[in-house]
Amino acid sequence: MKFFAHIDIMPLPKLLDPQGKAVKSTLENLGYKEITNVRIGKHIKIEINANDEESAKQIAEEISRKVLTNEIMEYFKIIIEKEKD
Repeated sequence: MKFFAHIDIMPLPKLLDPQGKAVKSTLENLGYKEITNVRIGKHIKIEINANDEESAKQIAEEISRKVLTNEIMEYFKIIIEKEKD
């Protein structure tokens, strides 16, 4: 079966996010005073052939830990979606 792993990678909350800070500043300058914080991350979509959803999630978690993130600075969240017929 084909699954899609949607992986969101974000900087750890305690770390500075210079990109997020720059975007927040720009938004404030444009008049969006209600914005209190901006964090910039990545969204990655991977197609995985696996027997079931749990196997697909395990593969996505392994890829995220080994290749996609630096766990000292980032965390990730995975959502698995089965391909629609």
